[in-house]
Amino acid sequence: MQIISAIFRAILRFFRDADIFLLAVSTASAIYGIVLINSVTKNFSFAQGGQANVQIGAMIIGILLFIFFSYIDIDIIADKSRFLFLFSILLISTLFFWGVGEEDVGRGAWLRFFNIGIQPAEIVKITYIIIIARMIVSFKERNTFNSLMSILQIFIVFSIMFGFVLIVSQDMGTALVYFGVLAIMLFAGGMKLRWFAIGAALITAATPLIWENFLNQKQRDRILAPFAPEIVDPTRQGVLWQPDLSVEAIATGGFRGQGLGSGRLTQTPGAIPAQHTDFIISVAGEELGFVGCMLVIILLMVIIIRCVYIGLKSNNPLGMLVCMGVAGMVIVQTIMNLGMALGIMPVIGVPLPFFSYGGSSIVTSFAAMGLVSGIKMRPKPVRFRNL
Repeated sequence: MQIISAIFRAILRFFRDADIFLLAVSTASAIYGIVLINSVTKNFSFAQGGQANVQIGAMIIGILLFIFFSYIDIDIIADKSRFLFLFSILLISTLFFWGVGEEDVGRGAWLRFFNIGIQPAEIVKITYIIIIARMIVSFKERNTFNSLMSILQIFIVFSIMFGFVLIVSQDMGTALVYFGVLAIMLFAGGMKLRWFAIGAALITAATPLIWENFLNQKQRDRILAPFAPEIVDPTRQGVLWQPDLSVEAIATGGFRGQGLGSGRLTQTPGAIPAQHTDFIISVAGEELGFVGCMLVIILLMVIIIRCVYIGLKSNNPLGMLVCMGVAGMVIVQTIMNLGMALGIMPVIGVPLPFFSYGGSSIVTSFAAMGLVSGIKMRPKPVRFRNL
């Protein structure tokens, strides 16, 4: 009876204190994504649209993780940031030995167990946000956040994790998400603008080195294609072919779309490669039109605004930064994904949060929202009350 009573009290506390609104919007976004995935994959050979079933399973796991992370005390976890860092590096390092992927993606970014694929770089986004948040708070507590040594320490940690994602998993898109999240968290933490200017100068100076030594020719072509199409792909049958078809699908949808399950390109298997993953917005555009695309954007904007709101209301420096990091993750991925689909940014494999097919992505997204919900549930820690 005591166990049942404890479970009942925990359930009541969850519905009373957790962010049910954030869970509802996240779940609505995931369900909308599943509808689009089912539409574009129902004629595929993979178990006749089995991707939708996989996505449903991943969503259920994600919701359970949302509940679990809502009960996690972020301050206790953040105090173990060194172990989180070690765990993150070890997890990504497994790709050295067991990473798989497409033929042109080096070692690959996935670990596969039977038919289940896990993307370590997606999972590590959670630990990465906590690690960076803990470092910023630690330096701010000592009033050294804007000192050279503090900035260097943060940069070293970022560089190691960024480098492992880029070099070990060959995943440039996810690596750039890490960079964008760092910039947003540093700005939210109060880093002086001069450090951003210095960082921009250093990145500019290092660009030729990275370009020559860390990027293969296909990656270079993808980066240059939106800005110099006549040089990189004058026939538009190479790296520009995929985004061109995506733009065509969105444009032909008009205001209301051609109808769910009735898109010309959407219902032609393989017409737009990765349409159920990185180019899922083109499904919404062709079949549900401008209205469908705007609904996607509105749902993601609500999630972002909610994360920022909870962070600002938390009165907890660590919680605020974690919320900003989670919001930043959604912002950066959304901008990059929509930019790819509209042909104005390089195609570098960034999923649209909650909407794109991919178990690791949707599970990570729900877990991140669970962290935000947990921050809402807890009062300000004692050690932060005088800050």
